[in-house]
Amino acid sequence: MKYETLESAQAAGVAPWDLQVEGLSDFHVTVFRDRFPVTPGHLLFVPNYNTIEMINEAFYSAQLAGESMVNLGECDAYNIGINQGAAAGQTIMYPHIHLIPRKTGDCADPIGGVRGVIPSQQNYKTGGYQQPA
Repeated sequence: MKYETLESAQAAGVAPWDLQVEGLSDFHVTVFRDRFPVTPGHLLFVPNYNTIEMINEAFYSAQLAGESMVNLGECDAYNIGINQGAAAGQTIMYPHIHLIPRKTGDCADPIGGVRGVIPSQQNYKTGGYQQPA
């Protein structure tokens, strides 16, 4: 089921967010701690309305927060991403942007970053990578 507003997704009891982060949320975007974090500090930037403009605002807010985390020394880098559609791994059919703080050494081989959604294609610098069919 697709949800049109943040409140409708929350009311259905399916949203992986419930711990709002004060100070990062604004009129367009509500920020939550991910209930199932990949790393410490994993945040979800959830547009208050399911529109392209609000999703863009959520990405922008995530980018600003990521840069702030790096500047404050809370992490060394970060990944930002969205799962859009069931085939992409989306489990809650309401847009939400993941900000995943990263630290040097937090995984054995970070090369390729978000390309890791298909593990065999992540590190294109090794012999395992193949052009998609």
